Amino acid sequence: MPVFTYRGLAADGRTVSGLVDADSPRSARLRLREQGIFPTELTQSATGATRSVKSVSGFFFRRRVPAAELALATRQLSTLLAAGFPLVDALSALAEQTHRALLKSIFSQVREKVREGSSLADALSAHGQIFSNLYVNMVRAGETAGALEIVLERLADYSEKQSEFLAKVRGALTYPLIMLVVAGGIVSFLMAYVVPQVTTVFSQTAQALPASTQLLLWLSNTFTRDWPFLLTAALGVPLALMAVVRTSWGRELFDRWILRVPYFGPMLTKIAAARFARTLATLLSSGVQLLAALDAVKLLITNRALAQEIERSREAVREGHGIGATMARSGRFPPLLVEMIRVGERSGELEPMLERAADAYEREVAASLAQLTTLLEPMMTLLMAGIIIFMILAVLTPIFQLNQLMQ
Repeated sequence: MPVFTYRGLAADGRTVSGLVDADSPRSARLRLREQGIFPTELTQSATGATRSVKSVSGFFFRRRVPAAELALATRQLSTLLAAGFPLVDALSALAEQTHRALLKSIFSQVREKVREGSSLADALSAHGQIFSNLYVNMVRAGETAGALEIVLERLADYSEKQSEFLAKVRGALTYPLIMLVVAGGIVSFLMAYVVPQVTTVFSQTAQALPASTQLLLWLSNTFTRDWPFLLTAALGVPLALMAVVRTSWGRELFDRWILRVPYFGPMLTKIAAARFARTLATLLSSGVQLLAALDAVKLLITNRALAQEIERSREAVREGHGIGATMARSGRFPPLLVEMIRVGERSGELEPMLERAADAYEREVAASLAQLTTLLEPMMTLLMAGIIIFMILAVLTPIFQLNQLMQ
């Protein structure tokens, strides 16, 4: 159905604008007048009905909605439903108060599908790059149980916690990356421009240069002479590795290798364990069956080695076994998570135990990242200081020797 952008006057004289779905401009004007809006401008979004969906599902998904913004919209929808609004009216209100134009289009199309008799989960599933399988499955479970507003509230809580957790990870890694880039730029500038000018005098003397000075001259000459090759290698090697990782076998090898890397491997495992526990607990508490929940969680784990173990656990559950026993045999998941799952299965309180495990691992990851950042800052500072001291000594040592000879 085409989407029209309108601008008009409300009944109280206010200037209003927004989006409206209708079969034709005439229908759009009639629908706006039913809402007490007198349109002064009406234009069709995109290029018509044939592109109304493609423009949203193509262009929009390349820009992806921020997780925090989607969580806010989910919480607003839950609040409207809890206040007694019918689903269609709640979606209309949500589309009206959303500031992002493409989100307005998404909710407008979802509203029209619901109005035509589709369930909310089916309407959301048409926009799979914005609403994940986890999101759709939880909404479907809420509709089945008749507790959609409660499930949406839990989903908003989950999305906000995941957004905060990922923000902590990004924030902890931002400063070291900036330091690395700045250090690389400074060293490149010194090697390309400063060192060659200072050390030119050394090549005009017959004096034997110290080993440190010879090494510095060789590095500087190599850098200035072969910088196209070095730049190509610096860009080409990572791109080649990325191309290999994009293949099925390359990604599987990389995922298995990264889990064995000291310090980083255990941290990535804890991050995956926290996401697994939090997501599974949210799904189970929302009424999603265990097999369907494990299938949805598997799609959120980016490491294929861990995702394969979750699939094995799912198959074990299908055969009547417990999750904890299967995870214990794999040896890839942290012992605390395995034990808490076992306790939860025996006591019938799996969801609370998973929540506690998620909280514990999120705290551990936050503490590890804080410790890593605390260590990286002085280490990178010392590294930069060591490089600069080496360059200064390599330049000054032959100068001091030359002064002694002249005296």
